[in-house]
Amino acid sequence: MKQILLSCLLMAAFAAQVAHADEAAMCSAAAGVYRTGTVVKAPKFSHGQFRKGVELSHTHIRMKADQDGKEYDVAIDNVFASGFEPNQKTVPGSLSGIRVNDRVEACGQLYTHGGVGIHWVHTNCGKKPKPSKPDGWIKVIAADGTPGQNIESNTQYCSLFN
Repeated sequence: MKQILLSCLLMAAFAAQVAHADEAAMCSAAAGVYRTGTVVKAPKFSHGQFRKGVELSHTHIRMKADQDGKEYDVAIDNVFASGFEPNQKTVPGSLSGIRVNDRVEACGQLYTHGGVGIHWVHTNCGKKPKPSKPDGWIKVIAADGTPGQNIESNTQYCSLFN
């Protein structure tokens, strides 16, 4: 019985490593930089500029990255979040479920102004990805190591950027 349990645990760990490698490869193909880590600061709403009458607000979380142990500010554009409502003054529902100690993965563009962080963790609305505008994402990682759905894939407001 112990051998079966150990085999199952090893297979789950291997599957998580394979999923991680696949996700990193997909991010690279999308012209992004891949980071995984643990949320150390819960989602916080931040106001933004207006474009075509819609506020381009953000949600920020802090993540301690597995890759280098640094804490990253993850700047998440609210207009690409599921459930976004124009000009709402709160974190969208799909992002408000992120909690401290959750494991997340982010694919996007690194930045260093005002600290280290990652942004552009959202769809690029079908445009050809490039390092300055990757086709990024943010996903919550399940307890078994598998990534969840991209919560920054809403294309309803892509017309704001044309």
